[in-house]
Amino acid sequence: MVLLGWSCANQQKKSASLPFYNTPDFTPVFLANHTAARPAETHYIPAFEFTNQYGERITNQTVQGKVHVASFIFTRCGSICPKMIHHLKQVATAFENDTSTVLLSYSVTPWIDSVPRLKFFTEENKIGQSYNWHFLTGDKASIYTLARKGYFAEEDLGFTKDSTEFLHTEHVLLVDQKSRIRGIYNGTLQLEIEQLIKDIQLLKQQ
Repeated sequence: MVLLGWSCANQQKKSASLPFYNTPDFTPVFLANHTAARPAETHYIPAFEFTNQYGERITNQTVQGKVHVASFIFTRCGSICPKMIHHLKQVATAFENDTSTVLLSYSVTPWIDSVPRLKFFTEENKIGQSYNWHFLTGDKASIYTLARKGYFAEEDLGFTKDSTEFLHTEHVLLVDQKSRIRGIYNGTLQLEIEQLIKDIQLLKQQ
């Protein structure tokens, strides 16, 4: 795939503002003023409700008014997930104890990744509560629908898939305080993660 997070970096520097992504093909929409985004033409992450590694209820209201970073993992993944977790820990560390920045990692095998298993996974990876990082489990169909139609996690190729087709992606999504997608990154690449951290800082200034 084309690494959109990196390829758009120069445009972002010039505009001093992050684009909006309203379609699953991730065509960037740049606006002179971020408040000029028209609700009817803007894609929003829909309402959701899942459970985190501490057994707490996490919903879209949890991240309302906050910047959040979404990823999709599973605890038994031995391919891309370990590298993604390693890189996302850099993001979590950069915004440690910052309650206005939240990381959400949705399990794509929620029938395996129970609350106790997610708790063990975070402890194993030394992910403490100061990171403000929620590992989420819940209904499989709800997670897959949110991933593909809410976050566009598999771009346009995954938009028409249903929950019978396994979801596995290296994409990390940046979502603003009003639940609008503002960035997509390859979570396995260090340069992309560095760009993500810069973009979060930029977004928090807007």
